[in-house]
This record gives sequence, structure tokens and C-alpha cells, in this order.
Amino acid sequence: MLESSTTGVGWVRASLCLALAAGTGWSAAATPRKGGSTARPNVILCMADDLGWGDVGYNGNPVIRTPHLDRMAADGVRFDRFYAAAPVCSPTRASCLTGRHPYRTGVFFANVGILRPEELTLAEVLRQEGYRTGFFGKWHLGTFTGTERDANRGGKAELVNPPSEHGFETYFATESKVPTWDPMKKPAAFAKPGGLQQGWHCLGPEQAWEPYGTHYWTPEGKATENLDGDDSRVIMDRALPFIERSARAGSAFLAVIWFHAPHLPCVAGPEYAALYRDQEFPMQQYAGCITAMDEQMGRLRSTLERLGIAANTIVTFCSDNGPEGNQRAPGSTGGFRGRKRSLYDGGVRVPGLLVWPARVKPLVTAVPAVTSDYLPTILEALGIGLPAGANRLDGISLLPLLDGGRAERASPIGFLSQNQIAFNGPRYKLYRADTSSAVEIYDLPEDPHEKTNLADMQSEQVGALLAEFHAWMNSCRNSFEGGEYGTASLERVRQSWAAPGRDARR
Repeated sequence: MLESSTTGVGWVRASLCLALAAGTGWSAAATPRKGGSTARPNVILCMADDLGWGDVGYNGNPVIRTPHLDRMAADGVRFDRFYAAAPVCSPTRASCLTGRHPYRTGVFFANVGILRPEELTLAEVLRQEGYRTGFFGKWHLGTFTGTERDANRGGKAELVNPPSEHGFETYFATESKVPTWDPMKKPAAFAKPGGLQQGWHCLGPEQAWEPYGTHYWTPEGKATENLDGDDSRVIMDRALPFIERSARAGSAFLAVIWFHAPHLPCVAGPEYAALYRDQEFPMQQYAGCITAMDEQMGRLRSTLERLGIAANTIVTFCSDNGPEGNQRAPGSTGGFRGRKRSLYDGGVRVPGLLVWPARVKPLVTAVPAVTSDYLPTILEALGIGLPAGANRLDGISLLPLLDGGRAERASPIGFLSQNQIAFNGPRYKLYRADTSSAVEIYDLPEDPHEKTNLADMQSEQVGALLAEFHAWMNSCRNSFEGGEYGTASLERVRQSWAAPGRDARR
């Protein structure tokens, strides 16, 4: 374990970057499949926002049209047990970039904590390896301004924390949610139905509107051009030029593309809403913005083909958590119990896809995987090993599985969120709603919808899983409270440990 630092919040990260630059403890040899290209693969990580496991055609949705994601599922790896690291957005996003559970990093819940400066991100590692790095879409790991109100936390100077602080050389990003059509606008006469900002019909040409209350930011400041229409297209309009510039320069790249769809407020453009004219208003807007996002995934893949780089580009797709939990929200878990904010599987089991044509053959797998696995998988694919003493990872490399073998976890996937705990193994899942509730255990392969609690019949299994869970949770707390890199960033955001049952906020 690295010694605690009191000399500066970036000490550990700087040390690891020096190790990269000096070539000590790291290797960067490409690891292609036998007979394949030796060029380093490009990496594109895509994520939807609040997309349920059952909201895509390839998982059986009878209404929502996702032809491009369906094609991606047929072309690559379809993970039928892919998990977001948390049942809400910010923590899952932290896990994607660090390979660590969000309770190690202090991103305990939406709008709680920031991606701390000592955390080593995938973007930082790949940038040191010569990759171009760009971020596009919803950031939600800190804000972009300490001087004015913006979205949920803008104006609080201690939280200014853009992607450029974490290895991204360029970005086009919002702090948090925006409408999925005309993302900077809302109708002037809009009223929140039932207190929930669910969505509205897209603005007409002469309709009065007001600023929604957030902005797209770049390293140069606020973006002001090309911000109307489909929000997924607005994002992809920035990501594709970055990809094209990188390809023409012969540079490998990392592009992180995190859509806002279908997070509320869902607003579908007229041509997309018309596809679902036989549905009720909420589904018209919800399904319409998903189909619009799917269209941009198709645009992305066709651009890679046109540039001649599709074969050696890793493209992933997932969601940050299950579908919105409000009863009026039309998202589908595919029958899994729970929704967003729940650690039953419906809150965290999400669509998970990966394509890498030069190396990975089509595969459908029920092996449990999680967003924390992205970083270790990509580093092993690139032949990059973390140096001794690096921050502890919770994810594992899935590369053996992608190569046709097996990927086995040393322990179940751990979850912590507010009052809840869960521990998902390949067979048994431990769950507890809060500290005063009884422990539940489910046999997921036999009971995927978590209907039959086996705790009374599996008391030994419960005891063993609880002991292992608490050991893991204590290691998260040790990491968070300075066991790896000190406490300077905790002082910056004035945070304390959020034990289950106590959501520590600012």
C-alpha cells in the first residue's frame, strides 16, 4: 500500500504518472490475437443514463426500437449479468474510470463527493501511453464552475472538478442531467406534473422557452453553438470530430461518450415520437429518446467503419443504473426486482455490450461483470500492468473471457448504497435493505427475479458471505479515510465516511 501523503493531493497520482513516463513497473506491449494487428486498439466507452436491462430490443423489449444496439449485441459480447457499480449515476461513473468501488473514492451517491484528484483514471494512464483522450456528455463527478449557478452544484468552488483534472485533454460535458431534446431549454409555461419533471412535447418553432439551468462546458468555457435538437446527436457531433482527428493523425484514442438519455426529463423529437404514436405520452418520449440515442450508436460504428478503424476499436455500451423508480416512468427491468436506487438486481443489472472485431468473437455470457471491470480489462488488453503499491482495484480483467476462456472473481461483487448492502456472487446474492432489516439471500441462476429468500435454509452461507462482505466494506473505508493516499481531498470536500444506514453528505 502506498504511504499516506500530506504534501499535496496529487502526490500519488503524480508518482504513478512518473512511473509510467519512466517505464518502471509498467509495460505497454499490445496483445493482439494470434495473427491479428499489433496496433494498439482504440477505446470508446459509451453509457446510457437510467436505461433498464429490458429497455433494448435484444433483451426482448416489445416496443422500443434499438436496431443498432441489437446489431452490436449480435456482433460482439452480450453480458446478460452486467452490473452498474451502484443504483444511481455518479458512483457508477467513478467506478468506470477508476476500476474501484465508489465507496473507496467517496462518490457515495448522486451529487455526493467528487472524483478525488488522487484517483488514477483510465484516461490518465492511456494519455501517458500516448493516447488522445476526450470526454463527451454527462460528467456528474464534480462541476465546471465555482462562480455561477449551474445544474445541481455549480457555484460551489470546492467542487470545481472537470474532466481535464483527470486525464482528458478535451471535453464537451454537462455537470448532470439535461432534457433529451433541446438540452438547454424548457417550455416557459412548463409545470412539473405530480412534482416530477418527467418530460414534455418538444418545443415548437414559435414556442416560448426558458433556460433549463445547465450548460455544456469545454476547456475554453461554455459551448454556445449546435445545442438544439436531439441531445444524443449534440454529443456525438463533438465526439466524432475528435475520433476523426485522432484517426487521421494515426493516434490511438480513448473516447468516453456518456449520453443523457433516457434520464428524465425525456423529450423526443417529432420524428422519434411519431414512431411511437400508438403509445401513451410517457412512452412516446421515453422510447423516442432511446431510439434517437440508438441511432447515434449506429452513426458511431459506421464512422469507425468509414475511417477503417472499426476492427481494432474496443466499443462498450452499458447503463449507469436501472430504470427510473417512479411509478409513472415507463422503463423496463426485464422482470428483475427493484428499479433505480435499489440494490435488488433491477436497480443495478443493466445492458452490457462490447465489440472488438479484431480480437473478440460474438459471445453471450452469464458471467457476472461490473463497470469496475472496464479499467483492468482495458489495461490488460493493452499490456499495461499497474505498478506495485497502486490503489486497490475492485474490478477484474475480463480479457480471458473475451478470448474464449474464463474470468473468475476472487470474491463476489460488492455493493453499498445509502442503507442497502448487496454481495453478488456467481450463484448466491446477499442483500439487506438497511441495518435494522433481516439479511436475505437469493440463488440468482435459479431465482433471477429474487422471489425466494433462502436465508433460513442457507444460514452457513449467509454467515460466510456476511463475514466476507464486512471485510471488503472495511477495506473500502480504509481506502476512503486515507489508507492509500491521505486525506487532503477529504478536507477539500468536507466529507466523512458514509456507512450503510448513514448517507454522509456535505
